[in-house]
Amino acid sequence: MTDPRAQLHGLWLPLITPFSDGALDEPSLRKLVRHYAAQPIDGFVLGATSGEGLALSWDERLRLVSAVRTELEAVGRPLPICLGLAGAATSDLIDALERTASWPIDLYLISSPPYVRPSQRGLLAHFLALADRAAHPIVLYNIPYRSAVGLDNETLLQLAEHPAIVGLKDCCANRMQTRDLITRRPPGFRILTGEDAQSFDALQAGADGAILLSAHVETETFASILQHVKAGRHDAAAACWAQVEDLTRLLFTEPSPAPAKYWLARTGVIASAQVRLPMVEVSTELAARLDQEIERRVQREVQPRVA
Repeated sequence: MTDPRAQLHGLWLPLITPFSDGALDEPSLRKLVRHYAAQPIDGFVLGATSGEGLALSWDERLRLVSAVRTELEAVGRPLPICLGLAGAATSDLIDALERTASWPIDLYLISSPPYVRPSQRGLLAHFLALADRAAHPIVLYNIPYRSAVGLDNETLLQLAEHPAIVGLKDCCANRMQTRDLITRRPPGFRILTGEDAQSFDALQAGADGAILLSAHVETETFASILQHVKAGRHDAAAACWAQVEDLTRLLFTEPSPAPAKYWLARTGVIASAQVRLPMVEVSTELAARLDQEIERRVQREVQPRVA
């Protein structure tokens, strides 16, 4: 069996979930998977923030996972799949772990409980309870600006000792906390940056990889950044980052994943830019900016690029 820690590196795509007429758009989903399976990515995250996981029914989540796994097998690229889970009650998440235990996934991505604001002792007990029951390894998701409370590094270091907790998607938005954790983490505990606009700094500091919504666009450039950093080619990495740095901000100008979905629909990768309430599609103003940037990048394709 493959060590899950060995899978947690490189560029992971937190796949958007395409909708049509309010329903899961399976033809677009299958096209999306085939499109990105041909790109230099190292894994998919499904049903998390970018995938509007909280707006999906359990039936839709299973269909999502099954369709992605089927398409990956069809193209002969068995990329690992990480399923996003979230909830405010530990008991509900234990139920979710039991429900998904037999699904064709490799890992879970689990964020801190939103709204309830537990203490660090509460967070520790919560994640240990989940780790004791999980059929698949867990990647922690530290994103305090969504969950209202963040995991401190001392708590993360304790959790990293559990054999079922194999890594972290780091969205703490605190440069010093990220660097401190990278320095102090135990051997084998993987850290993937998930803060798009700050990802280059985290990778330079020693993060093992990245989970980036922005990599739906310019996928090869983002992959090149990781490859150059790993090889110590810092000037080449910086040149690639200069090509996409503004993109990482543009795609978060309005709540994600609406801007990315608009981009993918406009470029024909998916059929519709639909999102589910309370998310709404991009404003007319942002649509115009996205159109302009899409056109600029199409024109740039005929020019030499930094590899």
